[in-house]
Amino acid sequence: MADTTTEIPKHDVIIVGAGPAALTAAIYTTREDIETLLFERGVVGGLAAVTDKIDNYPGFPDGVEGLTLAQDLQKQAERFGAVIELGEITAIHDEGEYKRIESTSGDMHARAVLIATGSDYKKIGVPGEQEFYARGVHYCATCDGAFYREKKLVVVGGGNSAVQEAIFLTRFASHIDLLVRSTIKASDVLQQELQEYVDKGKITIHLNTTTDLIEGEDKFVTKVTGTKDGKKIEFDVDGVFVFVGLEPNSEFVKNSAVLLDEIGFVTTNQDLMTAIPGVFACGDIRSGATMQIASAAGEGATAALKIREYLEGRAHPIQN
Repeated sequence: MADTTTEIPKHDVIIVGAGPAALTAAIYTTREDIETLLFERGVVGGLAAVTDKIDNYPGFPDGVEGLTLAQDLQKQAERFGAVIELGEITAIHDEGEYKRIESTSGDMHARAVLIATGSDYKKIGVPGEQEFYARGVHYCATCDGAFYREKKLVVVGGGNSAVQEAIFLTRFASHIDLLVRSTIKASDVLQQELQEYVDKGKITIHLNTTTDLIEGEDKFVTKVTGTKDGKKIEFDVDGVFVFVGLEPNSEFVKNSAVLLDEIGFVTTNQDLMTAIPGVFACGDIRSGATMQIASAAGEGATAALKIREYLEGRAHPIQN
């Protein structure tokens, strides 16, 4: 159990994040009677919780709502004794047997740490994107799509998430213009489904089209300007949804001994341990991850077992 008799509270394991990888790890650690505290700065369940429907998670032949899966994972972890705290970890320090964690709740010590912070939505970095965030610019169709019933939208991106979310947004929008910088890179299954909505007149695809400027009036988006085949093109719209990939949530370890790859994802060895003894990483934050919920959950289970081995003195860190 946590030792709060000293100045700095001590824990067996602190997990940074509370997405599918983190929650799965917590299910395994707590079942092993390893006291576990999770820190989440955003939404419990991570990006899975704000995904409308997950069709490729094993065991759900008809798919499952992302929020439902996230809530069930949370309930399961808490049933075994995991504690989830809303807050942010700002730094990790190696102090030997214990790692010192800096957080918005103060400093804490942990025998082992699991980094499972996942990724966040990547921005396109054009004028107006930041200014109109949440006032016409969005990154989560499930969260904000319902605000645009019978409205015109632009969706930016050509990968799986962009196509999937554009299709979802047809539930609300009167029409969607899909702006794709080069070509559609979504899976064949999604492209076939997308074509059905194109044929219905619900979605228009604009290939080789960049998004250059987002404008608005009265603090809300009214126009998107882009370039298509070298020529300026404008769209009168009510909102913009951006789905151009993910970037790692690794800012808090950039000045630590944790090694990052060239993009900023955490590097681990085969035991999912970082360069700091006792600090592990799993899920979408880990370099080489497949960015799938099923594999994130699997890595969470593996990380928990490796943490147990470490606490028993049978696992070692990545070598520089």
